[in-house]
Amino acid sequence: MRLHVCAVGRLRAGPERALVDDYYTRLDRTGRALSLGPVAELEVEDKKNLGMAAEAVLLERAIPVGALIVTLDERGKVLSSPEFADQLAGWRDGGRQDVAFVIGGADGIDPGLRAKAGFSISFGRMVWPHMLVRVMLAEQLYRAATILGGGPYHRA
Repeated sequence: MRLHVCAVGRLRAGPERALVDDYYTRLDRTGRALSLGPVAELEVEDKKNLGMAAEAVLLERAIPVGALIVTLDERGKVLSSPEFADQLAGWRDGGRQDVAFVIGGADGIDPGLRAKAGFSISFGRMVWPHMLVRVMLAEQLYRAATILGGGPYHRA
């Protein structure tokens, strides 16, 4: 199952980029045998600063046709790491070819795009900077692969 991270903003060189790259590299090694990955990053920028609606148009263009849209949103479902791993396995085992994780910009995700999501995940009731959400998602994708593969990374 191919994984796509569709996000507003460019993740430039720095600690967040290094962390994301590290987790994606680990996921590629671990997830391949589990039919998870690779991860494709699709970054969009609203250079005219027209807001959430304009960002939504750009994000929708980045989402592969037929992909399950999963938004990362404070209104989403809070999952434990094992629950997230089970959710990924369920999509994979159900024949899902593509899952697109959508991360909005500073103002969040446009309600119209949120309504098109098949699932929504929250990393808690707090609001997180969208660049940190990308790091957290990368880590949780890797953690999910290690859980599904029976690896020692996840300790509950």
